[in-house]
Amino acid sequence: MLNFTIRRLLLAIPTLLFISLVIFLLLEASPGDPLGDVPLTVPPEVKERMREALGLGQAWYIRYVLWLKQFFWVEPLFWFDQVFGTSFSDGMQRIISFQSRSPVFDVIAQRVPQTLIVVGMSYVVGVMIAIPIGILSAYKQYSWFDQVGTFVSMIGFSMPTFFTGVVMIIIFGVKLQWFPSVYDTTLEVRDWDSFMAQVRQMVMPVTVLALYNAAQVSRFMRASMLDNLGQDYVRTARAKGLGERTVVLKHVLRNSLIPVVTVIALGLPTVFGGALITEQVFKVNGLGQLLITAIYANDLPMVLTVTFLFAILIVMFTLIADILYGVLDPRIRYD
Repeated sequence: MLNFTIRRLLLAIPTLLFISLVIFLLLEASPGDPLGDVPLTVPPEVKERMREALGLGQAWYIRYVLWLKQFFWVEPLFWFDQVFGTSFSDGMQRIISFQSRSPVFDVIAQRVPQTLIVVGMSYVVGVMIAIPIGILSAYKQYSWFDQVGTFVSMIGFSMPTFFTGVVMIIIFGVKLQWFPSVYDTTLEVRDWDSFMAQVRQMVMPVTVLALYNAAQVSRFMRASMLDNLGQDYVRTARAKGLGERTVVLKHVLRNSLIPVVTVIALGLPTVFGGALITEQVFKVNGLGQLLITAIYANDLPMVLTVTFLFAILIVMFTLIADILYGVLDPRIRYD
């Protein structure tokens, strides 16, 4: 397993470099100008100096290599200095946003807590709901519970998050006024009242994303459980006199989790991408909303960095899913 992990990590290096190059070239070829919002009254020579100050006067391959150096060398050194009080990164140029003229990673660090609170909580809630529903739906196939679970899952999976989000805002935010329709990112939890205010404003965005995630995971869980419940080893375990709870939860569930692990692991980074729309609907000041505004403003360093971080998450969680295969299924060996 250790050799397999090391090989996969070494393979991830050229893979991520290729992904970063593709993203950079796509952004380079895309229409739009970071200085497109500059007033027409600005003289051309001043506009050209502004372009040079942003580094846009250099060739694309020079800017790409410079970005790689900043991402993999300068930024890690800077955060190392922040933690241990050293000064290795003094005088080095960090990745700077065209839009805010602030270091990109500082802006990302400000947005990550909001994304982790809302999106992370929604994924945890969705998985915790989906797995028991999938198990019971498979064990009680064609029962009323299975029928209701299938119906709710189809609704949650077929309706996009921007639609369910708007519906919840109209019903629970405007009509009933139970929850705030706009997420207050400036709210600080200091006492019980502020904590309850935080919970209230999280209810709708978390519910929207959790419903979508639970619908997908529960369907995979149900299908995997049904496939294993009919296997010979299940009949053998029952014939030996094992209790039904032991057969289902110890033998069937462990084998059924193998394909579901892939869905859960690969769904973690894609949730951040799916939150692009949900964060816009509820005005959550997270990474999704940051990426949307950066695209509108042609903020190439911000778009490139955030998109590449998503790619790193996908590669990392793919490796985690493969490792969990070997943990859950002793038949799988990475020799």
